[in-house]
Amino acid sequence: MLTVLHDIAELTALERPVVLAIGVFDGVHRGHQLVIQQAQARARERGAVMVLMTFDPHPMRVLRPGTAPKLLCTAEHQQLILARQGVTHLLLCEFNETVAKTSAEDFVRSLAAACRKLDAVFVGETWRFGAKRAGDIDLLKRLGVELAFEAFGVKPLAVDDKVISSTLIRQAVERGDFVAAKELLGRDYTVLGTVIEGRKLARQLGFPTANLDVHNEQLPPAGVYAVRALIGETWYPGVANLGRRPTVADTDDLSLEVHVFDFDADLYGQLVEVTFVQHLRNEKKFAGLDELKAQIGEDAVKARLALSYSAT
Repeated sequence: MLTVLHDIAELTALERPVVLAIGVFDGVHRGHQLVIQQAQARARERGAVMVLMTFDPHPMRVLRPGTAPKLLCTAEHQQLILARQGVTHLLLCEFNETVAKTSAEDFVRSLAAACRKLDAVFVGETWRFGAKRAGDIDLLKRLGVELAFEAFGVKPLAVDDKVISSTLIRQAVERGDFVAAKELLGRDYTVLGTVIEGRKLARQLGFPTANLDVHNEQLPPAGVYAVRALIGETWYPGVANLGRRPTVADTDDLSLEVHVFDFDADLYGQLVEVTFVQHLRNEKKFAGLDELKAQIGEDAVKARLALSYSAT
């Protein structure tokens, strides 16, 4: 179970020494996971509690809103992923103008003062923080000597001589390269959404769908996909359309509709996580509902085959 703190002052309530892993962690990719794993190992060794500290919104939304990246995962999705990484304590701090103007040194001193005992801080080796991004691993180590904690800069990981980054993953997702995204993430790329009420047209066609209000911002290309959907604690196979539904709606906004095979239950209001397994075809406009229904049937057959093959 993940305990979520929202203010640095709440660290005071932790009775054991604290090991902090600090960063943005958008996507929780393999590089992030290495920071987490090293912090967790230190915490086990020292009988401490590991607290992952991150920020919401993404700092670039405040610092450079016009060029802020599309999110790989929102705070809610990030928490699900972190819990699977064995993280038990998350310090989710609001990032605002006040935080942005806080000096790096004051930021570190506030963390040390809030903990009954700050044992160690782990960050990515190149991570910068504080006003004007003046803080770095050297500052952490210098203050660590004064404030009696150890600071560790974790070296970045690389794939094919390219450092793993959220930017590379966004690019892979944008072009629909789920194999590359998985290699960089260390897990399947997924999106999280809340099931909302739709027009129920797909049910009339014989293929009831869960219509998702998708939280993620970085999405793959529009099209039809073989997918797996996490409902409760179970992954179900299915077929999904990510697009603008040109035959029945033709809207400007992307929507995600998932037909879960052999599943019929009321999911309204529930969270569903979706893994894109294979692109089946591009989205297209059909002459009418009969043609659309026939195509959905063909899509479902292809999706079942793709998912059966991927499971072997």
